[in-house]
Amino acid sequence: MLIDTTAPLGRAAVEAIRTGDVNALQDLLTAHRGLATARLGNMKTARTLLHVATDWPGHLPNGPRTVAALVAAGADVAARFTGAHRETPLHWAASCDDVPVLDALLDLGADIEADGAVIGNGTPLADAVAFGQWNCARRLVERGARTTLWQAAALGEADRVAARCTSESAPPTEQELTEALWCACHGGQRETADYLLRRGGDSNWIGYDGLTALDAAHRSGHDTLVTWLREQGAKSAEELA
Repeated sequence: MLIDTTAPLGRAAVEAIRTGDVNALQDLLTAHRGLATARLGNMKTARTLLHVATDWPGHLPNGPRTVAALVAAGADVAARFTGAHRETPLHWAASCDDVPVLDALLDLGADIEADGAVIGNGTPLADAVAFGQWNCARRLVERGARTTLWQAAALGEADRVAARCTSESAPPTEQELTEALWCACHGGQRETADYLLRRGGDSNWIGYDGLTALDAAHRSGHDTLVTWLREQGAKSAEELA
């Protein structure tokens, strides 16, 4: 079922979700079979009601209860956004740092390793780390999410970083070390940044969003790390232009 978001049913469902009125939502789900699996939008861009429940900025009233009501009525926790990306509701919850809703989705069977993120077609963890949603990022790791080198670096997961860097079968490239160093600075992880810098990471690489590692640390408010990076010879993108 495809529902126009301006149609009365679409508006009512969205309003019930956004206000946390679970009783009203359940009444709608009972009265309209197929609503739980319906898509709001058009043939080119559409999302499910679970996407509505996890949409930015998240943290809606009664979020976990809303998710549970939708899934009980038949909503698919693995449903994909239709449009510019293929993100699941779990990707969206991770992007909002909405830990209770993230937990609810995982408890109801959401795939913690689902691909499709706007960040490199990756997992929900890719979104959480890239967007600095640290509570969800750490909860995903706690619940078993696998990490890439750059994700582990951003989270300061020293053992994971070291294991990847000392791998004999698949050692990281210089570019991977540099990207991980950038992400460590994005996450405010000085010890990890030091480790990666000593292994050959380039602190003056102009990377994501046109920023160097120094710029990334500054943007994230890690002033002590900025000072340390300066002491290591790091520069801003503006200085390197």
